[in-house]
Amino acid sequence: MSEQDSMSLKESSSDARYPNSIGTPTSAPPQGQDGHSRPKGMGAMLAALGVVYGDIGTSPLYALQSSIRNVGSETHPAHAWEVIGLTSLTFWALMLVVTIKYVILIMRADHNKEGGIIALMALAQRVCKSTYFRWVFGLIGIAGACLFFGDGIITPAISVLSAVEGVEVSVPDASPFIIPAAIIILLGLFAAQALGTGKIGRAFGPIMLVWFFTIAILGAKAILLHPGVLLALSPLEAIRFIVTHGKLSFIALGSVVLSVTGAEALYADMGHFGRSPIRFAWLFLVLPALCLNYFGQAASIIHDPTTLANPFFYLAPHWLQIPMLLLATMATIIASQAGISGSFSLCRQLIQLGYLPRTRIIHTNPHEEAQIYLPSLNWMFAFGSVVLVIAFRSSAALASAYGIAVTGTFLCTCVLAMVVFRRVFQWKSYAVGAVFGFFFIMDGVFFSSNVMKIPDGGWVPLSIAIGSTLIMTTWQRGRQLIRNTKKRDAVPMGSFITRLTQSRTIRVPGLAVFLTSDPEMVPDALLYNLRHNKVLHQTVLFVTVQTLDQPEADASERMTIKELAPGIRRVIIRYGFMEMPNLPLTLASMAEMDFDPIQASYFTSHDLVFRSKVPKMSLWRMWVFLYLLNNATSISEFFRIPPERVMEFGVRVAI
Repeated sequence: MSEQDSMSLKESSSDARYPNSIGTPTSAPPQGQDGHSRPKGMGAMLAALGVVYGDIGTSPLYALQSSIRNVGSETHPAHAWEVIGLTSLTFWALMLVVTIKYVILIMRADHNKEGGIIALMALAQRVCKSTYFRWVFGLIGIAGACLFFGDGIITPAISVLSAVEGVEVSVPDASPFIIPAAIIILLGLFAAQALGTGKIGRAFGPIMLVWFFTIAILGAKAILLHPGVLLALSPLEAIRFIVTHGKLSFIALGSVVLSVTGAEALYADMGHFGRSPIRFAWLFLVLPALCLNYFGQAASIIHDPTTLANPFFYLAPHWLQIPMLLLATMATIIASQAGISGSFSLCRQLIQLGYLPRTRIIHTNPHEEAQIYLPSLNWMFAFGSVVLVIAFRSSAALASAYGIAVTGTFLCTCVLAMVVFRRVFQWKSYAVGAVFGFFFIMDGVFFSSNVMKIPDGGWVPLSIAIGSTLIMTTWQRGRQLIRNTKKRDAVPMGSFITRLTQSRTIRVPGLAVFLTSDPEMVPDALLYNLRHNKVLHQTVLFVTVQTLDQPEADASERMTIKELAPGIRRVIIRYGFMEMPNLPLTLASMAEMDFDPIQASYFTSHDLVFRSKVPKMSLWRMWVFLYLLNNATSISEFFRIPPERVMEFGVRVAI
């Protein structure tokens, strides 16, 4: 049995939720896996402001400016009706994509109160009986997750860079220091991740509350310069712009979509704060504040076209520009923090579901399971963000690389939502086709408009997504080949137990825990131990860890135990994909025996993989798989087993 296989995903279905479960479920508490501690009422709304709305809340720094620059500039200003048309497109993007699609519809599709594209993928797979379509939905979910990783690298770079660029408004001579300052802030941000977000998280909500009130007031004040900008509330202005500008309007949509970046965070963070706080915060604070600011920027540009150089900061009077720069910098750091933390959580889910190899995960808060830190992922993101700042050198240039990641995730979410609303919510086919068909077309137009920006930077998130998808599919393929090879040569548990009871194998005092991915087969570690040591412990546990396609395992179904022979038990432990396994602590909750996790001996095996004479995997994929396999986190660290209690055997496997 491989140490990697001990965390293999056991597929469940609507007909047989736990097809490999044997015996009677034992009621056991989650042992530290008790889910997320959610704040309530106004506290939840305030917390949601600091985490959920950081990304979309800082979009006014660059979104409208990027859109208007498609039709005009400071020297050749756009006409007033063009500015109003683009503002109308921005307003209706917020209404259709964020308010209706995500806040009203998609957020209904929770998986045990958890959200996000992985949870949506799990829902779609659960209600699908076809193996092929389960694979297709899994691939769509992986693609959306990989695009989210691309978004997570770009968000810190564009957010911090756009905030620091505001210094040019008050101190034009400071331009040479913008790039170094942005890099220093980014490195500080990523270095701080190791400290955890527990303490600083409490300050996020109040800062974002001040941010939204400030941008709303500044926007409302600027609307008085040109009240006619309120015509943008009519969808006719958006339609007029599209009809009259043709191809140019299609290009402009690639910038308009920047106003809805972060919409996926509303759904992804639903498990942390609940549906209602996120909805109320959006409808009664965030949406009005964003609309007022966008309309104010449009009015300011119509009144004075030179403000297009940086319309957000020109909304503030001169004496307020430096404080606004500081506030914007804090807001963008918060926005970046939210994206980074979301990527950590997403990566952990993918590891739990078997799409990625184990990596080192540090818990930064002993009381909050969701607060984690992944050093390797963190510094990969840091390197990527710094490289993007150096390569693109401005938020306007970086905007070209931003939209394709966001719109690609929108498309993946839309496809999975079609399945969920048809099969889970029992919508009629025509209703699903009409509603989500409309959103799919809209998302497709947004995505297509950003495809045109691939040469200008759109290749960055696309390359990240393609590379990540290849890595995940390669890891899955390699693990499947190993499982198939070892299953072919495995010894059935039933025949082994029969021979064992008839043999004279010496039993020595102590407790041995053998990890196995298949509870019906004898783990390699046991066979090697018998071959070399000629003894078997007095108490033996065959432990299989299963990751379910749901966020958290029910307490009553956490563990299944069956006695196979005197002193020999089969134990199946289940965790949800949002949980971190703690094997010794979970085993310590076994009511059937006095289990001391510190004194137990854990036996595992390590796969020594080499290419067979008839290889089933291409050479480059083999190299990638071997690199991932050799750099995976040790089983003792991942399952939180004391490393001094682990005995590991090497097993040669040809694939």
